[in-house]
Amino acid sequence: MRWKPKVMKTMALGLVLTTFLAGCSSSEGSSSESKDGKNKDGKVELRMTWWGTQSRHDSTQEIIKKFEEENPDIKISSEFTGFDGYFEKMAAQAAGNNLPDIMQMNFGEYLNQYADKNLLTDLTSFVEDGTINLDGVSDTILVSGEKNGKMLGVPTGTNALTTFYNEDMLKEAGVETPLDGKWSWEEYVDIATKVHEKTGEYGTRLMESKNMFDYYLREKGFKLFNEDGTALGYDDDKLLTDYFTMNKKMIDDGVAPGYDTIQQIKGIEDELIVNGKAPFDFKWSNQATALNGASDKLFGMTLLPGDDNKSGMYLNPAMLWSVSENSKHKEEAARFIDFFINNIEVYNIGGTDRGVPIKEEVRNEMVDKLSDSDKKVIEYIELVTENSSPNDTNYPKQATEVLAALQEVDELVMYGQLTPKDGAKEFRSKTESILGR
Repeated sequence: MRWKPKVMKTMALGLVLTTFLAGCSSSEGSSSESKDGKNKDGKVELRMTWWGTQSRHDSTQEIIKKFEEENPDIKISSEFTGFDGYFEKMAAQAAGNNLPDIMQMNFGEYLNQYADKNLLTDLTSFVEDGTINLDGVSDTILVSGEKNGKMLGVPTGTNALTTFYNEDMLKEAGVETPLDGKWSWEEYVDIATKVHEKTGEYGTRLMESKNMFDYYLREKGFKLFNEDGTALGYDDDKLLTDYFTMNKKMIDDGVAPGYDTIQQIKGIEDELIVNGKAPFDFKWSNQATALNGASDKLFGMTLLPGDDNKSGMYLNPAMLWSVSENSKHKEEAARFIDFFINNIEVYNIGGTDRGVPIKEEVRNEMVDKLSDSDKKVIEYIELVTENSSPNDTNYPKQATEVLAALQEVDELVMYGQLTPKDGAKEFRSKTESILGR
């Protein structure tokens, strides 16, 4: 089965972290450093890692160059990759007590997992002494980087799930997307079906299970996990059965692609919406820069479908900057985080690729220099701010394994190897086993 190796690799991550990280302690510095912690040029050398597209890699290198110009006593050595494999790589480095000084961290399951193993530095003291200036940043934004009373990550910016749409394809099929986001799941399926019938292309991209089922539950008044993270947050498996049934029918009708097609997408330039092969895609709003950059179109953005999408939608940290607990240069790493969130040049270079700036003065300063793509993102975040509910933070430390199990079951159902009803039962069984360990 083609689905199995990728899914099992992801499912193993939680176990890998548990095994690898159990005995982690402070590491020695790199062999290139002298006894005073500086490299041969007399500079403090920081290792920094992130995931992303090529455009993010390029802009981050430029941001690093700006930081080094303003901080000549610091040199940053960069490491980057795509999201696939990123946290597997981090787990292996953690096993060798060799995590980078500065790392891009994901909100939710990954932050909680690293927090559980005490791998991240509490940045509170650097905020209190002014090394990291967070004046004016909303507590509702900062709480996303907190765990167990510690500040373990500083948001790079805010973002939200969005429906990207190709307006030209919709017009060709004679249909419209409600720009105010007031549309139900039934209307979404109906529009996608009409586009498929009129154009011969797909009517939508297949939804990925991790974020979309979580939203689907929120929109219907439930959560993926219960309040203390010890079980699923919904009792009726019909919720997941209905979600599977909707997606499977669209595959069977040719309205959405199956995993055979999805697995051929290796980068943003391969996405169906970029190539005019589907009018809808559900992604994070900060991905607008990469999507629009890969296409000659400026894609529209609107809320996800649902009868109560105000309950389902939420603002999220695009990602977080964290400092490893084994870093010998925590203050210097904190200085980079401060530079990133307070320097307008960072956002002039990277735009909204890592989210909308968390500082109001930075947002106001960049308004006149925004690209059309960034303007759409900021307008969309304003729409979500008015039509959203607080984010969920109750992810258990095993959440990565649970979400990997959901992905595995989703693929089995979409391939027709499990019925939607059996898939919903299988996911519950797997989750109970994982959380019960």
